Amino acid sequence: MSKDLIIVESPAKVKTIKKFLGQDYLVEASVGHVRDLPTKSLGVDENNNFQPQYEIIPGKKKIVNKLRATASRANQVFLAPDPDREGEAIAWHIAELIKDKNPNYNRIQFNEITARAVKEALKHPRPLNENLFNSQQARRILDRLVGYKISPILWKKVKRGLSAGRVQSVALRLIVDRERERQKFVPEEYWLFKAKLEAENNKEPSAAPGKNFVAELWKINKKKAHIPSAQKAQELEQEVRKSSFVISELTEKERKKEPKPPFITSTLQQEASTRLNFSAKKTMTVAQRLYEGVDLGDMGTTALITYMRTDSVRIAKEAQEAARAWILENLGQKFCPPKPRNFKTKAAAQDAHEAIRPVDPSLTPDMVKAYLPADHFRLYRLIWQRFMASQMAPARFWDTVVTIKAGNTLWRAKGQRQIFPGFLKIYYANGENQADKELPELKEGQGLNLLELSKEQKFTQPPSRFTEASLVRKLEELGIGRPSTYATIISTLTDRDYVTRQEKQFVPTELGNVVCDLLVKHFPKLMDASFTAAMEKDLDTIALGDKNWVDVLQKFAQEFYPTLEKAQKEMAEVKAGKETDIKCSKCGQTMLIRFGRNGTFLACSGYPECKNTANFTRDESGKIQIIPSEPIELKKVGTCPKCGRDLVEKKARTGSRFIACTGYPECNYTKPFSTHVPCPAPGCPGELVERSSRRGKIFYGCDQYPECTYAVWDFPVERECPECGSKILVKKTTKARGEHLACPEKGCRYWEKIE
Repeated sequence: MSKDLIIVESPAKVKTIKKFLGQDYLVEASVGHVRDLPTKSLGVDENNNFQPQYEIIPGKKKIVNKLRATASRANQVFLAPDPDREGEAIAWHIAELIKDKNPNYNRIQFNEITARAVKEALKHPRPLNENLFNSQQARRILDRLVGYKISPILWKKVKRGLSAGRVQSVALRLIVDRERERQKFVPEEYWLFKAKLEAENNKEPSAAPGKNFVAELWKINKKKAHIPSAQKAQELEQEVRKSSFVISELTEKERKKEPKPPFITSTLQQEASTRLNFSAKKTMTVAQRLYEGVDLGDMGTTALITYMRTDSVRIAKEAQEAARAWILENLGQKFCPPKPRNFKTKAAAQDAHEAIRPVDPSLTPDMVKAYLPADHFRLYRLIWQRFMASQMAPARFWDTVVTIKAGNTLWRAKGQRQIFPGFLKIYYANGENQADKELPELKEGQGLNLLELSKEQKFTQPPSRFTEASLVRKLEELGIGRPSTYATIISTLTDRDYVTRQEKQFVPTELGNVVCDLLVKHFPKLMDASFTAAMEKDLDTIALGDKNWVDVLQKFAQEFYPTLEKAQKEMAEVKAGKETDIKCSKCGQTMLIRFGRNGTFLACSGYPECKNTANFTRDESGKIQIIPSEPIELKKVGTCPKCGRDLVEKKARTGSRFIACTGYPECNYTKPFSTHVPCPAPGCPGELVERSSRRGKIFYGCDQYPECTYAVWDFPVERECPECGSKILVKKTTKARGEHLACPEKGCRYWEKIE
């Protein structure tokens, strides 16, 4: 008797599904996509309504043959790739390849890989959704047209191996524009004032805990305080010291803090980046594994989370009930709100799937910790905590705000006391774990003694560079890309050397700047965020069946092709080098920025007569700074384990040190220059080694890269921060503090003088 066949994407799912369906079904995996546009040609018939010319992906013929053979002996075929547009496309292509062997096929989909969800899906098969497939197909063809048509121009004008992308290039523009905002930024001086105060007539000594408090300057002459110079600060200090401090207003009220909704793809990537130091790509890879199933010992292979590509915060009723049951049993009635919490999904969301949540809320992180790799455990814990917190009671605080008058100035002090932790018992998001800050008992009209008056010089800061988290947030805000594409967009920018990372922040490279400028000049509409967002909406409309995919492509082509033709003729060529205002130190001719195989450098425009080159970097204002070359002294550091000759310390062209065998080229043994400081990333076995960016800036990164991306810009020291617990400190030198050790963690201000 023939069996029914279920075809999924991943081999890991095969194992999970077989566990609860047993021998009643055949289960096979396509291992992702099986057909795509060709790699060596455009693969789109532009003169025939953009008809795609699909072919089996190289290396997939064996898998396709197996699927065809299994389908030929099956009763019926259930196509069960992931429940999104990409999954619909995979199902469509599989159907095209097996329909001559078995035309009896249908589509099923499930948001979680559980016996209940899969069996329920098998009861409700449906035909393939042509609109969803056409939406994915239109996106694929659009991306192919943009990439395949523009990239060769960049190869010809700038450097081989470059690429342009419909969404990727707009993301690059965001990073480049932000860097230029920073370069144009002019810091403005301002001064902060703080007053340490004590209530008059206190019987307790002023040093007694809770009897004194700190207020910050708020207003001067009823306007927001702004002290622009040291002179003004000195004048204000003298005036304030003569004044009496009196409480003019005191307000006290209870405040509720509601939990955030469970994760969607973008918020998971943002939070995992901020809290776990995960790249977007790593987050999605680990989440995929948790979704497909992991071996939990006696429990067998078990799926831990629901589908991780979603823009909806909707939650299934049974999941809410399971979460509430766990909260009631383990935390008590007061932590469980009277009604289940429901969150509103954004209007622009596709809302095809639930939010990201644990499949079984009662399966706590501690219960599965022993079976999971460290990173898998940390991500599951994050998802579990966020979901459970979303179903809990609000946290409650007692807030006190004291306004104090002193002459023509107003000062403010704020107190906070947690009355009830609510959801914060489970989950602290960034900025939510504020400690209690209680004020002493005060009343309006009460006089205060000034114990201490301090002032501090500050300067306004330029806009922050994008991190992975903030870039994903910005792309989502602008409606650019989709949950499934964020990780790929970021990976492409770094892989193409368009951007680098400095302290987790994206900095455009010289190459990235040049490519961005050329694209903005010659493809202004394509590089416009609003145009790209409108195109995303068109693709969504195709998925709903309200627009024809060919019409959308034809409308795009009407503007794109003339622009493309013009760019091919008019785009400036910078392959020979981009002019600078730097003069050659040997012959006086103009130095050019060149893009070589080993990175960007300065070269004399008089080449080949003058072969002068130099490495360079840019200062905060964007001005070129030449890195002076130094004679390299070969320092013996050991014996080569490969050939027995001496190992010496050398310098790479970009500036970082490395260890190499003196027997080169006969022996090519090398290794990074180690700081011998263990990598502080949780669970990482690596150590920090010296590296340099392509722009010549030295940094210290984990030797396990790309598995671990931890890096710092200053020399690390194996010493724990006494304030935040960071496993390392770094050596710094500044005008104000001289040479000192500082904590590299963002937000921690600990430092100590090096004696």
